[in-house]
Formats: sequence, C-alpha cells, structure tokens
Amino acid sequence: MVSPTVRGMRILHTSDWHIGRTFHGVDLLADQARALASIAELVVSESVDVVVIPGDVYDRSIPSADAIAVCERGFEAISAAGATLVVTSGNHDSPTRLGAGARFAAAGGLHLRTRVGQVAEPVVLADSHGEVAFYGIPYLEPELARAELAVPQARSHADILDAAMSLVRADLAARGGVRSVVLAHAFVVGGEATGSERSISVGGVETVSMSAFNGIDYVALGHLHSPQKLSESVRYSGSPLPYSFGENSHRKAVWIVDLEADGLAKVTRHDLPTVRGLSRLTGTLEELLTGIQFACAQDDYVSATLTDQSRPVDPMRKLQERFPHAVHVEWQRPDGVGELNYRERVHGRRDTEIAASFLTDVRGTPTEGEMSWVQQALAAAVSENERVRPVAEPVVSESEQVELSA
Repeated sequence: MVSPTVRGMRILHTSDWHIGRTFHGVDLLADQARALASIAELVVSESVDVVVIPGDVYDRSIPSADAIAVCERGFEAISAAGATLVVTSGNHDSPTRLGAGARFAAAGGLHLRTRVGQVAEPVVLADSHGEVAFYGIPYLEPELARAELAVPQARSHADILDAAMSLVRADLAARGGVRSVVLAHAFVVGGEATGSERSISVGGVETVSMSAFNGIDYVALGHLHSPQKLSESVRYSGSPLPYSFGENSHRKAVWIVDLEADGLAKVTRHDLPTVRGLSRLTGTLEELLTGIQFACAQDDYVSATLTDQSRPVDPMRKLQERFPHAVHVEWQRPDGVGELNYRERVHGRRDTEIAASFLTDVRGTPTEGEMSWVQQALAAAVSENERVRPVAEPVVSESEQVELSA
C-alpha cells in the first residue's frame, strides 16, 4: 500500500501594500481593501499556511485612522482564512508604530518583525516535516542600523545587509538543518524599479547583491512594485495595486511557495484580480469624449494627453463626465514647440510677437482688438520706463575739472 503524500508548508508572498496611498490625489483605500480581500480568498482556495509581507505595509510612517482600519481588516481576513502572518517594516513604515503590540499580536498569529535587533530571532513554525525558521529583516537604514548590528564601519546598504545576514546564518547554523525563509526590504541587483518606489540610495548606492542571500531556501523581497523572479528562490511579489501609470503594463500577482522536507519544491505565480485598470489616452478633447475606441477606458484611472490646437477650457471636468476616474490631464500642441529653451525661442522677436505667441499657447489666437490692447500696454510700459529712468551724471575729464575750478 502506497502511503499518501505528506504536504509540506505553503507560503503566500505579498508585499508593498502601501495602505493609505493616494493616486494623483485620489483615495485608494476602497481599492486596497478589495485587493486584500482577494489575497484572503487565495489563502482559502490554495490552502495557504503562512502569509509573508516584507515591508511597506503602510504608505507613510504615521498612517491615518482609516488606513489602519483597512490594514487591520486585511490582517483579520487573512488570519480568519487560516494563515499565520509574518510581517516586516519597509522604508515607508515606522518600525515603532507598525511593531507596537508585537508580543500580543503574535499570540493571535500575527508576527511583527520591525526591530533591527530581532533579525536573528526567527519566527519558528512547523509542518509535517519539521520546523521552518522565518527571519524578518526590516528596512535597514545604514546610519541607524550599523550601531545595532555592531558594524560601525558599515556605510552602504550592502554592508548592512551582509552584517544582518551573518547573524541570520549564525542562528540558522545553530539550529542544525532547519529550513529557512528570509523576508527583506531592499533593492537587490537585477531587480527593475517601476518609478513609484521611493529611493533608498545612500551616497548614490542603494542596491545589494543577490549573493547576500545564498543558502536560504526562499527569500521574499519587498520594495520593488512589479512581480519579479531574480532566481528560483529569490523573488519580489510587487504591490497588489499599481501606484503609477508606469505600472499599467504590469499584472499584479503574489507567489505561492511550497516547501517540502528538503527545502524549496515549487513556486507558482497567482495573478490578482484587477481592481481598476490604468489607461493613457491621447487625442483632442472631442475625440476622447466621443470616440468609441476609448469606451473601454471608461471605468479606468485615466491619464489624458490632449492634442487640441489651442488649450481646452476646463478639460478635467469635461473628461470626468465620460471617465469618472480621470486623474491627470496635460495639453500638448500637435505642432509642438521643439526642444529650444525659452530664451532661444524669443531671441530676435518683438515684444508684440512674444505676447501674441503666449496668448495663442494658453487660450487661442488673439483677436485684433486684443492685440491692440496689448500694443497699448507695451507702449505705456516703455513710456513709464523712460520717465522714471535716472539721468546719468555727465562724465568730466580731469583736465576739464581743472579748468572749471580755475
């Protein structure tokens, strides 16, 4: 009789929730709540044991009460779905605030690892094959972390991460062959930024080598916002929602990680439902408002580039009649203005020509009556300038001064 296969531990890797973030001034809390609910549903459908979140849970160090409420409901839904949570802090989070009540939260299955001094204190969970040690490495600011890690000479992110991983390896070696998962919030060489991440550069260098994580069964990375595979065992999950129009080509996802008795067995990508799409539209205001080719973007967040010959009046209000979630609009004249700077464009031109060009750019070609008023205003300005200009003192030579004094 063949014994049934014993399943190991199943881990869901998500990160960079950025709860409380806005998108071109639009509140995203409702969208974020829907994204977290979809993660909780995956926990149920995929029988996930542990959810790991390597940083940037919140978008700012002091989140609003509404942002905290959305985050807590997300944690509660994931826990109710049957998963234990292991969470670290990112460069957007306040380690102190995110980690508040960590001991109490751990009793309910929410393990918060936000202090530098905890990097070698893993959350130890078990499956049918034995223990798995989860090491949470929060975002490490070199100036602040080097004292706690006892490496005063360290200056770069690479130096600090190497010091942290030395402590992790020492603890792991003492445990004798325990499987390991590391959560880290860092910019690892080979990763590609999307443009919506905040820079963590120090002295111009913010990247760390992937070799820093050698020997770890799985490394769950946070910081970059698109799902990325740097190696079979080192990955970014990306954010659950897009946070810039530069991410409109990304399908948001999480990784489902299977650990068996010998370590990493399989990693599977699971795409998340699109809460709201992103669309970049280009055309005249009339084309965008009436063109059937743009109908598919009516429920998306929209960034519009208008190509009207003259600048449209109140274009955002008109766009939002068709695209309620339009968040950005800019005007780009179809003939353009070239790459010349302002001084080069106006060099050699009369004042009336410059004024006429300005009026054309901002509101359309001026009428003859309007240009007459402009000419009168310019003439009055020149007259006023001549009237108040101080009279220069005559220059008298030394010989003339002698004659005058005689």
